[in-house]
Amino acid sequence: MTNTLKSPNVVNPSVLAPVHPAIEGYMRGLLSHTDHAVLTEMEALAEKNNFPIVGRLVGVFLETMAKSINAKRVFEFGSGYGYSAYWFAKAVGATGQVICSEADLLNKDKAEQYLRTADLWDRVDFQAGMAQDIFAQTDGLFDICYNDVDKGDYPEIWLLAKDRIREGGLYIADNVLWRGRVAVEGYTDVFKGWTEAIREHNELIFNDPDFDTFINPTRDGVIVARKKTTD
Repeated sequence: MTNTLKSPNVVNPSVLAPVHPAIEGYMRGLLSHTDHAVLTEMEALAEKNNFPIVGRLVGVFLETMAKSINAKRVFEFGSGYGYSAYWFAKAVGATGQVICSEADLLNKDKAEQYLRTADLWDRVDFQAGMAQDIFAQTDGLFDICYNDVDKGDYPEIWLLAKDRIREGGLYIADNVLWRGRVAVEGYTDVFKGWTEAIREHNELIFNDPDFDTFINPTRDGVIVARKKTTD
């Protein structure tokens, strides 16, 4: 495969904030209309436990992307305790469905608590287990496949999902800039092989002729790939 992502000789990925913090702070300040007690609780729990969530800016982006294609069926690879599902469930409406997958049963219980309080639980099918197994046991096409599992599995998830997305549908994945590690040579990885897996994942998608792809650099980078239509 041709490597289309050239990395400069930068050795300190900690300084590679894709969007300046002041800009992100300004953008967050515009989102006061999204305030909700459930969101505040979920975000406080993430901060307390250092649990990775996409955050308010990316959440609004996910909701907007889903609404832009009138998404009604979403599959989440990796759902944590339902933060991203909150935004997708808002987008799909009362007749839509978000299928969540999460290995930790405790997170499923927390998700039910939060999403039920937000009157969104009836739009969610939250299944405990390995995302790949749950996906294989779920039939049909999806409007959106969303990927936020362990980063070493990213290439596998893309290959599983790409043929199960309807024409005009979206594949979305979080953390595709990985705190700048994908763009530097001398990075320190969180887990061995994860940065290379994300790089492989990104290149696979950008080189796939059946998808139009871009990266939103907000927070840790969100890739969006739209499956082309045949008409």
